[in-house]
Formats: sequence, structure tokens, C-alpha cells
Amino acid sequence: MPTYDYRCLSCKHKFELFQSMTEEPISTCPKCGGEVKRLIGAGAGPIFKGSGFYQTDYKNSSKDNTKKSDKKSSVDTETSKKTKTASEKSDK
Repeated sequence: MPTYDYRCLSCKHKFELFQSMTEEPISTCPKCGGEVKRLIGAGAGPIFKGSGFYQTDYKNSSKDNTKKSDKKSSVDTETSKKTKTASEKSDK
């Protein structure tokens, strides 16, 4: 059952009321007896429960591409280290 927000048109009293969706909106203010209007709310946002989201929760279509790019980057790093060492030797 949702919670609805109401505001009195006479005294401007703002309050919440826990009602069933099939119930009719109330028409009188509990504070002064004046006319009330039901307000439009944004609704509830998403609620994240549990310990988190994991990579295995979703299908990863580029799994092979990631492995290939990881291998390539490690080879590039080793090559640059060898090049740097060779250039340092030639400077001496």
C-alpha cells in the first residue's frame, strides 16, 4: 500500500496518508477540516539490496577481445622496457 501526500488548501498543512490504491482520496484536512488536495509524488526510487553487483551477473560478449588486448598490452610494456635498456647502453 502506497503513502500519499496531501496539502490543505486552507491552512497549507502538508501530511502523508497510508492508503490502498483502490481507496478514494480524502477530502477534509485532519487539522482544520478544510479541503485537501492529493499531491503528485515522484514515487520511490530503486532500492539496491544485497552485497553488490558482479561481473558474472551479466553476459560479457567481448570476453575474448579483453583477453587479447590484455596480452597485447603486456607484450608492448616488455618491448618498451627492452628498447629503453638498449638505448641506455648505447648512450654509455
